[in-house]
Amino acid sequence: MSLANYVIYPAVFTPDEDDPNILNVEFPDVPGALTYGNGLKEAMYNASEALSLMLYDEVEKPQPSSLSDIQQQFPDDQVLYVGVDLDQAAKDITTPTVKKNTTIPAWLNAEATKQGINFSQTLTEALKEKLGV
Repeated sequence: MSLANYVIYPAVFTPDEDDPNILNVEFPDVPGALTYGNGLKEAMYNASEALSLMLYDEVEKPQPSSLSDIQQQFPDDQVLYVGVDLDQAAKDITTPTVKKNTTIPAWLNAEATKQGINFSQTLTEALKEKLGV
């Protein structure tokens, strides 16, 4: 693990009104990072996942508030730090893929197959180059 891209943010754990075993989790510094869990262990695990999903590819990350500042804003709730390794999160998050059917000349297929070329990888690389991404 590298500490270079490890982030820590205060999270607010609020018992659900209907079921106090359910803890709703929010990160005041990271709008949209919302989750819940059945008990603290599951809520903490889900909080880490929600935080990583929101920040793993963000260049400009919000400045984390202090735990005490957030606790003052939410005096009736439990406020805890949640940390994630964003480098690891980026590796764990897979990009969905789609299957595309394409047509190429038979001689080109034969030559590429002889050389062991991965067609999906080659097409992906060519499209990225063409699109400048």
